Amino acid sequence: MLEDLKNPRQPTSSIPRPARRFGWLIARLIAAFLFISVAQVVIYKVVPVPITLTMLMDENPVTKDWTSLDDIDRDMVDAVISGEDGKFCLHNGFDHEAMMQAFKRNQQGGRIRGGSTISQQTAKNVFLWQGGGYLRKGLEAWYTVLIETIWGKRRIMEVYLNVAETGIGTYGVEAGAQRYYGKSARKLSAIEAARIAAVLPLPKEREVNGAGGFTRRHGNSIARRVGVVKTDGLDACVYR
Repeated sequence: MLEDLKNPRQPTSSIPRPARRFGWLIARLIAAFLFISVAQVVIYKVVPVPITLTMLMDENPVTKDWTSLDDIDRDMVDAVISGEDGKFCLHNGFDHEAMMQAFKRNQQGGRIRGGSTISQQTAKNVFLWQGGGYLRKGLEAWYTVLIETIWGKRRIMEVYLNVAETGIGTYGVEAGAQRYYGKSARKLSAIEAARIAAVLPLPKEREVNGAGGFTRRHGNSIARRVGVVKTDGLDACVYR
């Protein structure tokens, strides 16, 4: 008994050793992911995105041409705001109202529609893969918070316009402008920019040249709203 008082036994953990090891492994993996994801976003704040997973998985020859936002016509910026995310300068990366409306529409059946913002689309296009699933959505939300915090709106728009698919095997509005109109994205007219913006949700199914039906009507609608975006300052966060 005297020996026990001199050398008290240390309490042992009730958690089995394999479980503790697994817990440490998970914690290290999470820490590594957080570090890598932040590092990626910091690097791409100043470095052009060289390639994305979507481009790597594309079965078609890929055409892309990174272009500074200064060399992209303002009508192109206003067209994607008009067509894709009218509240781009007003939200923090998530348009909760649009997400709720998309959820309600999807409950009614038919084609699945999303409520993703330009920020969310950029996060997905740059860092993740296409398709759904809770894992990808969760990662998309994390990267959206990061780019909103670290990049800011102007850089998000610049990256989006360079990685968004604008046609089969065509990425970025510069490559799209050259493909469809044989000119630089700096010289696009409002209607030309609007027609490119109109195909962004379904770039492999919609045509820019010779577009008809919904795509043509949607493009014309976007073109009419381009001036409103500019007049109402809905692109102010891009052009301060």
